[in-house]
Amino acid sequence: MTVVGLDDTDSREHGMCTTYVAARIAEQLRRSGWSVHRVLLVRLNPAVEYKTRGNAALAIHTDCDPARAFTIARDRLESLAETDDDRTNPGLVVADRAPEAGAIPADVHRFTRTAIRDHLEPAAAAALIERHGYRSWHAGDGRGRIGALAAIGSWAALEEWTYEYISYREPDRWGTPRDVNHESVFAAADRGYPSVWDTVDRGEEETVCVPHTPGPILHGIRGDDPDAVRAVADRIESEPVAGGRLFVTNQGTDVHLRDGSIGTVEDGRAYRVEGRVASEPETRRGGHVFVDIEPPAADGDRAAERLSCAAFEPTKRFRDRVRALRLGDRITACGEVADGTLKLEKIAVRDLVRTERVTPICPDCERTMESAGRKQGYRCRECETSASERAEQPLERDLENGWYEVPPCARRHIAKPLVRGGFDAPTHPER
Repeated sequence: MTVVGLDDTDSREHGMCTTYVAARIAEQLRRSGWSVHRVLLVRLNPAVEYKTRGNAALAIHTDCDPARAFTIARDRLESLAETDDDRTNPGLVVADRAPEAGAIPADVHRFTRTAIRDHLEPAAAAALIERHGYRSWHAGDGRGRIGALAAIGSWAALEEWTYEYISYREPDRWGTPRDVNHESVFAAADRGYPSVWDTVDRGEEETVCVPHTPGPILHGIRGDDPDAVRAVADRIESEPVAGGRLFVTNQGTDVHLRDGSIGTVEDGRAYRVEGRVASEPETRRGGHVFVDIEPPAADGDRAAERLSCAAFEPTKRFRDRVRALRLGDRITACGEVADGTLKLEKIAVRDLVRTERVTPICPDCERTMESAGRKQGYRCRECETSASERAEQPLERDLENGWYEVPPCARRHIAKPLVRGGFDAPTHPER
């Protein structure tokens, strides 16, 4: 078995897509008489500043001779990669071994997990490539070798996989508006849900599966079943489809999240953090909603370390969930940390404050009492009644315990939709 890894062929301005390059390499291998067992689409750390968009690396598992596979892949990379963009630095790595854990060295699949959750430099990839004698090629600064090597180790490193079927446009249509029938996408999405997810956003009436970039993708359908994603793609009415490819992927798995704690999180990584709401949610300019959390066991009589959490405007209706939080609620917050702020992808409401303390009511005249003075409780002057402290009354809440998520239009590729299940509390999926 041979594993071909590649990364960083696209450009924000000029388009292209590494999935397309991988699909072309896989097709060339097939036409040359070799078998392609699978093509992996591996999402790496979404917080990396060097990414183009979704930070995807690709791996092709084939029975092709490694030297021949390297030649075919390099030819395609050199002809298709958008190297006119200085930020595009493609990389290619070819390993002459099976992709499973027993064949891929442990330090390579550790490298994969680091690439998904942390930051790496090209020198680290170059050292591992040399240590294991892998064939490699790169352009520019060689940063693409990080993703290419991570893709090599991904089948051994990861346990959970989903699927995406990507349909491609005819090349002469690249850069022009996509002709996709809106109603047919929603109808197909309804047929495929819930095993096929994030095809549309019903709240925003948006076809999430159709990109807006100038690249070759017409639409990409994601889900848990390979036949189901292909069937949804086939039901969509659109401009002519030039071809398609099924990818095995770590999308929708939350594998980028690590368990963290308030006070120890670092920028450029994504976390799952337990906390207690320590400030009233605040809507700031632009519609962004911010709320602070502190450690769940923080002493209320002293200042505790706090972490600012944000639901930015593109998360749309999810912001209402954050606005509904109250001081003292206990939550789990998930998301990427940047500039000391956790950008929320989902939250789990663990414990809600169900009562509030209010100025007591006079039992005789039913009017609100007034303060009797500092630390002297409350009184009603007319009735001469008194109360030693504030009263407690039930508090109506617009939230329930359980998981809440950003809508499909704001979901990261790698973030796990609640509809997939496997969460530790009730879920409230967005469609």
